[in-house]
Amino acid sequence: MAGARELLPAQDHGSRAPRIVLLDAVAAGVSDSEGLRALARSLCEHDGATHCSRSYHFPFALIACHDEAVGVDIERVEHCDQTFADSILTPSERIASECTERGFHADITSLWSSKEALSKALGDALQYDPRRLEGPGCWRDGRSGPWRASTLDVGAGYVAWVCWRAS
Repeated sequence: MAGARELLPAQDHGSRAPRIVLLDAVAAGVSDSEGLRALARSLCEHDGATHCSRSYHFPFALIACHDEAVGVDIERVEHCDQTFADSILTPSERIASECTERGFHADITSLWSSKEALSKALGDALQYDPRRLEGPGCWRDGRSGPWRASTLDVGAGYVAWVCWRAS
């Protein structure tokens, strides 16, 4: 399909990863957010997987389908202030975010995206306090118990994460 590109997790987790598709509205000939959402929903319906997760940041939609719980999130890297960072970071994430070379805005946006993907995979993104949910961005080797997580290469200026329950 025009405008659809399959993605792979950035690291091999030794378990079957979800099917992940990045939709580009411009390349698909879709001119608005509603059209992009409808296209993403139709792809999920035709995949046949037990679990699907979608995330949108026009002109992109990110879709993950899997036989186990799965969550995805895509975010555009934008200015983040310290107040926002304080509202989402655990104490250990505060320390980790001070030690990277990507930069404050990209780090905070990535941590937020990883938490969004995880909370979707856990079932209800609104149920979790981000200050108490250790984000996959800090998991050693992208693993925590039965859960796997990975960044996704979606292009410059954006960050994206996928989290899934491994069988």
